[in-house]
Amino acid sequence: MQHVQRFTRLSALALGITGALAFGQVHASAFQIKENSVKAQGRSFAGSAIAPGDVSVVSNNPAAMAQFEGTSFQADVTVIDLGFEFTGSGNDALGRPITGGNGGDAGDVIPVPSMAFIHKFDNGIALGAQVDAPFGLKTEYEAGWVGRYYADKSDLKTVDLTLSAALDIVPDKFSVGLGLIYERADVTLSKAVDFGSLLFANPATRPLPFARPQAADGHAEIEGDSTGMGWLIGATLRPTEKLGIGISYRSEIDHEIEGTADWTVPGNVAAVFGASPTTRPLFQDGGASADLTTPSVMTVSVSYQFTDRFSLLADYSETGWKSLQQINIDFANPDPNSVENFHWDDTRFYSLGGEYKFNDQWTFRAGWAYDETPTTFATRTPRLPDEDRTWYSVGASWMATQNLEVNFAYTYLDVSNPQIGLRDGGHTLFGEYDATINLYGVSAKYNF
Repeated sequence: MQHVQRFTRLSALALGITGALAFGQVHASAFQIKENSVKAQGRSFAGSAIAPGDVSVVSNNPAAMAQFEGTSFQADVTVIDLGFEFTGSGNDALGRPITGGNGGDAGDVIPVPSMAFIHKFDNGIALGAQVDAPFGLKTEYEAGWVGRYYADKSDLKTVDLTLSAALDIVPDKFSVGLGLIYERADVTLSKAVDFGSLLFANPATRPLPFARPQAADGHAEIEGDSTGMGWLIGATLRPTEKLGIGISYRSEIDHEIEGTADWTVPGNVAAVFGASPTTRPLFQDGGASADLTTPSVMTVSVSYQFTDRFSLLADYSETGWKSLQQINIDFANPDPNSVENFHWDDTRFYSLGGEYKFNDQWTFRAGWAYDETPTTFATRTPRLPDEDRTWYSVGASWMATQNLEVNFAYTYLDVSNPQIGLRDGGHTLFGEYDATINLYGVSAKYNF
């Protein structure tokens, strides 16, 4: 049993439990979600830090709040329709095909809400608050699929409360803003565990009839949550009546995730571990924790009013994914710490969009964007396959009354078919995803 104890402790990483507290790869450049404004979505987020009349600037660029008058409230909801269908295969430690299907459609339909409020005082100061969800994902594969040892369910929710203030330094010309971000994250991630492979790798337990790859599957699920604080700073410059420039910077946010590990171990495997006091504490339910830093985001926006009816807008942003190089997971039980290496790189987002005021009631918009992924073939997993994508957006605003504006938007994301090639714990998984992403948005803004 000493051989079993030594092998099981060294094999925790190979079993893939380390990824359970890592957020994985999610929509809009890894696990970033941009969809906090339906109006901006209609332009593929071109001009997100400078475009007039969008209350979401509370968290996109607080300095732009200075352009408002009176009190404004805005509520947005964007439905993200994700589709991910896998085609491929895998092998176990004996080179045999891993049983199971393709997992079905691992995507989901995810509503992303946002609410924002701005009040501008007569002295040039504006205050605002916004609740939105900047990061998130949900994918779930059918039970027993071929990639079950890498992922079966991934569910992440984050909620930000942003409190911002802006000041007109030179009215209608130059303003600055500052924001404070309170962020909460909740995560549930799970996968199958091949205990048969673990026992087969140890000569002391190999004679057991169930000590064969795929013969004794268990399960691991980790739930965790955390809160963190960050900040936001921005400025706007309008050198002419037609030209506007906005710059904003969102800080990294450090999280200390605290969670629990829930193990499901087959009875015959549990009996093997329970036969010795040295192996009995392994793979038991207990606590788990990890440090995580969400990335910084820098955005530069430009708008130009060509005519009274038509304006052109552009965005350039960088997301600092280098902050996520690895996740070191500390288990409260004797299972050794495990490290998940990401080695992600910073990404860039480019967008170009236009708005056309058709009449006093209707404004139409459209946009294009190119969004890079921080992942590579070597770091991509089934949690949510991520690749470079191109955005195509259309949108419209309808002035229902003098004070009420209703916005609509649709975006199609053209994703290069993500490919994965994984070798972990004796398993391999190679294949390609047919990925589809559609965004449907509606919002309302009311000026008091």
